[in-house]
Amino acid sequence: MSSNIPTPLTPDEFDEIDAILDDLRSRFDETPQWEFCEGFMAALVVSRRMIPVSEYLPVLLDTGDSENAGDLGAFADAAQQARFMVLWERRWADVAQGLSNDVKSLDEDGAYHPEVMDVRGAVAALPEEERAAMAEEVLPSFAQVWAVGFMYAVESWPEEWTAPRDKEAQKWLDGALEAIVALTEDDTEPPTLAVFDDEGPASVSEKRFNDFADAVWAVYDLRELWRNIGPRVETVRKEALPGRNDLCHCGSGKKFKKCHGA
Repeated sequence: MSSNIPTPLTPDEFDEIDAILDDLRSRFDETPQWEFCEGFMAALVVSRRMIPVSEYLPVLLDTGDSENAGDLGAFADAAQQARFMVLWERRWADVAQGLSNDVKSLDEDGAYHPEVMDVRGAVAALPEEERAAMAEEVLPSFAQVWAVGFMYAVESWPEEWTAPRDKEAQKWLDGALEAIVALTEDDTEPPTLAVFDDEGPASVSEKRFNDFADAVWAVYDLRELWRNIGPRVETVRKEALPGRNDLCHCGSGKKFKKCHGA
């Protein structure tokens, strides 16, 4: 295997990163679940500007004061922080590779496969007593947390998602974001599919499953859009000069046309 191809995280390594997030949550209760992080990461990978780690990680996690190398934020120690970053960077490389591959179907091995959970399906598969104990809990729909994480990144850097001037590109951007926003809504259609277990109870509607596919293709579209348009160019505004009959800015008391405007 080529050394340029990232090594995907194993199921045990996804469990490990979940455990790190759980531990962070014991000190910083706003630490999100991995599915949220997964959506957040996807948005950063396809963002118009390559946002550096030092800028985005404090938005996602309590990672301490970036100007103080000794401040670990909610991380237990430097070893935990380093291990999280190793796992994070490997997943980032895998996501970026999947989104750069020329795929014709999302079923292909090389396609981007978001790491999402079917919480409703997992609960529906529990024994009746355990399921009854969770009856009052509000469970997220399939891929809902992923979509919320994606849009959180978009909303955190709105300047990087400003619509381009080109009308066709505007439609492309709006359509892609609308596909992802649709997943932030609840799945209210009758469940007909068991996404991860053909023998499991139905927990996802066919419409939701199709909307999920549309959202993943939308991520591909966003990557292609910003790659074609290129990074934002900051507008340079020249300082306005005084009129020729105005007093000169140098303070001489002369008119501009008789002084620096001569």
